[in-house]
Amino acid sequence: MDRDEILRLIGEARAKAGRRGFKQSFDLYVVLDANRIKKEEIQLNEVVPLPHGFSRAPRVAVIAGGDAALRAKDAGADAVIPPEEVDRISTSRSEVRRLVKSYDFFLAEAALMPRVGRTLGRYLGPRGKMPIPVPSSSQMAAAIARARSSVRVRARGQFSLAVKVGDEGMSDEEIADNAMAVLEALRNKLPQGERAIRKVVVKATMGKPVEAVVTSA
Repeated sequence: MDRDEILRLIGEARAKAGRRGFKQSFDLYVVLDANRIKKEEIQLNEVVPLPHGFSRAPRVAVIAGGDAALRAKDAGADAVIPPEEVDRISTSRSEVRRLVKSYDFFLAEAALMPRVGRTLGRYLGPRGKMPIPVPSSSQMAAAIARARSSVRVRARGQFSLAVKVGDEGMSDEEIADNAMAVLEALRNKLPQGERAIRKVVVKATMGKPVEAVVTSA
């Protein structure tokens, strides 16, 4: 699957999206080939940095205290949650659910990861949102910036996955660059590389899907 083909799919998907009263997203759907990869081999949970950020950046929450919390606030984190607040939230299922839904990425001081695992792991883990550990407070701003220009690629025992790669405020070229970054990550992580990919689909939120076959059955 080359970039020109991805550009074609994006262009057709944009044409089929129509005008809406909101900014539509562009999603990349990847269908894996059951003839070339086994179900148990599909274990993906990767954070993929993208060349181009979205018009609306992912929301990032940081679990930190002390200097790391101050640096996270200065870096513009959408929420900074002190460790004692994590302990409190973990006792309320409704608050935990609200927290999980409100943010796309969670970061945490590396030293707090065991504590976060004990309190929130059972809620964040199944949703693929376990915090990304930040080794030191000096790296906090860079970690937040990296999360804001990344997506999480996740599939466990499933032959299809979907990833947001752009929105209507971005050019086709920018969306194509992002899609290629995701596909490259899949090539590197799947046991059969690109041969494991059966089909690629691009779809706007309210548009019709446009697809291309990568491998023949």
